[in-house]
Amino acid sequence: MKESAEAAKQKVKKQFGQSAEQYVTSSTHSTGTDLSLLQEWLQLAPDSVVLDIATGGGHAAKALAPYTARIYATDLTVEMLEAARKHLDQYADNVFYMAADAEALPFLSDTFDAVTCRIAAHHFPNPDLFVKEAARVLKPGGRFILIDNISPEDKLLDTFVNQLESLRDPSHVRSYAVSEWKEWLNKSNLNIVNEQVRRKILGYPEWVRRTASSAEQIQKVDAHLHSADQAAASHFSIQIHNGSIHSFELDEWMVMAEKKER
Repeated sequence: MKESAEAAKQKVKKQFGQSAEQYVTSSTHSTGTDLSLLQEWLQLAPDSVVLDIATGGGHAAKALAPYTARIYATDLTVEMLEAARKHLDQYADNVFYMAADAEALPFLSDTFDAVTCRIAAHHFPNPDLFVKEAARVLKPGGRFILIDNISPEDKLLDTFVNQLESLRDPSHVRSYAVSEWKEWLNKSNLNIVNEQVRRKILGYPEWVRRTASSAEQIQKVDAHLHSADQAAASHFSIQIHNGSIHSFELDEWMVMAEKKER
């Protein structure tokens, strides 16, 4: 039985509330070629106003702060916002923080020149509502950048990776396929103008310990990766040395879509 959206969001608050600082320092979140591409793709004017949804450790907001007038960094988890502010205050004075639900944004329509959301949407129970809200608050002609882990179109590989993520992080809802995202973008009046898929290598020990709360939980994640058949082991490049899992790879999609002019 699928849990309710509210129950899923409570799990997110609990998970990220207790591990907020780890997401600020996480190598997966604090580095990546996508961060340098944000301004290259958006080409923000100095007077631009930007919304960063589910800001997490604030890495996207930090990357864009030098190029824009104001950034509103939102997150469902207050502790996450506090950790992001503590980190960003030494780099930027034009970032403002607000607790907000990605699926019900507390902003007027046609407010922002750009909206971003990086490595977070797999925690959203209603991604279609999130995309609809991102489009709503964008000005006509404004641009939306989404960056997130994606699942393969192959259903068996999709099931494998989503089970893996859920075992490691109970707040994980689902990594969605590119075909699903494209359908939601199209329905929300957003035209794709640029996209890129990249392979992301994850060091397994850091990745699993960031959210796992017990040795027993880690053992379950270990067992799932060790159980991978040839197709899964190959697609996710699972690297095992002397019986210990060293790393694996996920696909990540970066897409920029533009809100159609009325």
